[in-house]
Amino acid sequence: MRIADWEIPSAGIAFRRGLAFIPRQSPHGDRDHAMNEREHDMARTVIIEKAGGADELKLVDWPVGEPGPGEIRIRHMACGLNFIDVYQRTGLYPLAYPHALGMEAAGIVEAVGEGVTHLKAGDRAAYAATPPGAYAEARVMPASQVCPLPDGISFEDAASIMLQGMTVEYLFHRVWPLEAGQTVLFHAAAGGVGLLACQWARSEGIRLIGTAGTDEKCRLAMENGASACINYRDSDFVAEVKALTDGKGVDVVMDGVGKDTFAPSLDCLKPLGMMMSFGNASGPVEPVSLLTLAAKGSLKLTRTTLFTFLADHARCQDMARHLFDKVESGAIKVNIGQRFPLDQVAEAHRALEGRQTTGSTILTL
Repeated sequence: MRIADWEIPSAGIAFRRGLAFIPRQSPHGDRDHAMNEREHDMARTVIIEKAGGADELKLVDWPVGEPGPGEIRIRHMACGLNFIDVYQRTGLYPLAYPHALGMEAAGIVEAVGEGVTHLKAGDRAAYAATPPGAYAEARVMPASQVCPLPDGISFEDAASIMLQGMTVEYLFHRVWPLEAGQTVLFHAAAGGVGLLACQWARSEGIRLIGTAGTDEKCRLAMENGASACINYRDSDFVAEVKALTDGKGVDVVMDGVGKDTFAPSLDCLKPLGMMMSFGNASGPVEPVSLLTLAAKGSLKLTRTTLFTFLADHARCQDMARHLFDKVESGAIKVNIGQRFPLDQVAEAHRALEGRQTTGSTILTL
């Protein structure tokens, strides 16, 4: 049963720390008889009823249910927080309301449905997956994108790196495979994805030039493997990139910032370079003419999304294994910069939107 299938009651709501706690109800009567048989199995879940600010986040008690064919029920130990959650909350990426939020978590599999063979009850597991719903104590969800979690990786570490880590994996290996000795410009290099990208690049002999908004964040990026980092508030990053590459430009730009960085980033590429746009933290990118790409050196442009790559079960599992190998080998060290209890999810969203975070942010349960 998806949360979006349920009507949200308007009465009996209690408020705490800016979140609405809505008591459990069963609005659909006999239709939900199977769910009602498990009324004792409730989970606190964060939902939104409409697009808007962080105040729209509501913490509710909700039935979990049993997994159907191809599904699992997982009890979360920690949940990750990502900018895609903000996009969904604000309506940039529309949802059918009401809807749960959250795209990654780690925990213990409680039950598996018919046809699920790669997981069993009691397994440690983690995921970055659709549909949203990870901001919860437990949930039923499709099993395809849920991955077995090695014993050597903690639940908190896994919850903080699944979406960001597999984003880095596909940017470096699936979109346009990079080779040792090539140069990448990576925006927001001190963020959760950025710090993992710095480490990933270092582990594979790729030169990564980062950008960040403060000198402190630049130092953090360089400590994690960036060969250089430009404070974009103090410097013209296009001029700095050209100086750092002897005027040649970089092979690839990886841009999760969007509106503020996209256009000047094209001027950082060498001829035949690749522009990878994968996020809109500063707002959506304005339309670009194909003639602009031609004039700047036959540039390549792609707007990627992780979940296209995760849609294939075998590829998703391979990406997760690659990421876990990096973590277990020590090539990737997880950097959890912020922890918020589940009932402080609104504060967590405000911190992320305000660019007040470094590294990964998780919700604890």
